[in-house]
Amino acid sequence: IEGVSVSTVNANLYENPRDDLVMFYFREGANYASVYTQSKIVSENIKWNLSNKPKQVFSLLVNTRNANCFTGKQGYKSLEKIAETLSTVLTDKQKLDEDQPRKIKTKEIIFGCTGTIGEVFPEEKIRNKIPELIEKIKYTQNKYIWMKAALGIMTTDTQPKMAMEECFIGNSQVRIFGIAKGSGMIQPNMATTLGYIFTDADIPNDVLKKLLTKNISSTFNAITCDGDTSTNDMLTIFSTGKAKHSKVMNINDEKLKDFDLALNKVLLNLAKRVVADGEGASKFITIIVENCKTENDAKKIAFSIANSPLVKTAISGEDPNWGRIIMALGKAGIQMDLEKLSIKFGDLFIIQGGKLSSNYTEDKALDYMKSDTIEISIEIGNGSKNFTAYTMDLTKKYIEINTDYRS
Repeated sequence: IEGVSVSTVNANLYENPRDDLVMFYFREGANYASVYTQSKIVSENIKWNLSNKPKQVFSLLVNTRNANCFTGKQGYKSLEKIAETLSTVLTDKQKLDEDQPRKIKTKEIIFGCTGTIGEVFPEEKIRNKIPELIEKIKYTQNKYIWMKAALGIMTTDTQPKMAMEECFIGNSQVRIFGIAKGSGMIQPNMATTLGYIFTDADIPNDVLKKLLTKNISSTFNAITCDGDTSTNDMLTIFSTGKAKHSKVMNINDEKLKDFDLALNKVLLNLAKRVVADGEGASKFITIIVENCKTENDAKKIAFSIANSPLVKTAISGEDPNWGRIIMALGKAGIQMDLEKLSIKFGDLFIIQGGKLSSNYTEDKALDYMKSDTIEISIEIGNGSKNFTAYTMDLTKKYIEINTDYRS
């Protein structure tokens, strides 16, 4: 992705050495748009990002291990000081490398934080590592440096999450690259865990925001691991403008159709990777709800099933206990005609016409539940709206990870 530089360092935020501080530098600036958590308690970095709204950003700095949430004035002032240091050294970098250097302002820097809530933010450790981040700036990338960045933003994740698509705007080829982190505390609401999308397309901020908002509902807002929404959820897209294509006027521009589809693919790919790597997950579960009166009804039903501990533990135990699906359907609070209801596990009908299918056998259902990927399809039959949610099973490992999270 021309126009972005990636560097990572170990700032000793963890006891065991690892890269835990990642910087993205846009030497000529980047258009951008973000969506954030709708939690009523938010991290200090989200407060910073929302209060500083430049036309372009020049750097994104992401730290792990510390969420910078419930840290009060200290957490916010730490970001101010880090931004001051970073703006100074990046301005010096501009003077060294650019024909027309510019002064990078603190408000042109945004932050991503992830980790434990309520611990003192490690300002000094991060500030001390900024010179090393600057030294590592290279104006080309390879798969290795993107992998280091994806690894550098992880917390309880067991694997890095990356996705990439190429597409066209008009006759010009453009690229979209994304990384994300997330494994637990996941049911995003207008955002994600941490997700960063980069493109060399030249798209205005307002159009980026509309594209992001449009595509988030069927991707990151369609996943859940445990029904919990983080205080730090953040998804940002950056557009460096390095691809040469005709000007994009608005979101309805015909030239954006291919880009729109490619962006959705990147977001859905990353979202599914978050679920597949859910804390303790042994099975990836897709829940398809079809033919509802409204999309909101379909979404309520899908998440009622996806967030049910009883459903998730049954799937973990490979038990085709379809009664738990019936329970989760009922508690969703959506009116339905049972005579139109059907439920399938994969291609196997469980319920047809509101009663147990005449072709159902427990042996076939037991065999299906041994799969690593489970698909549950529910047809309500009172409309034409659909929604698909993605989740994972609930295992003993999930409890072990979260009882040991801080230790």
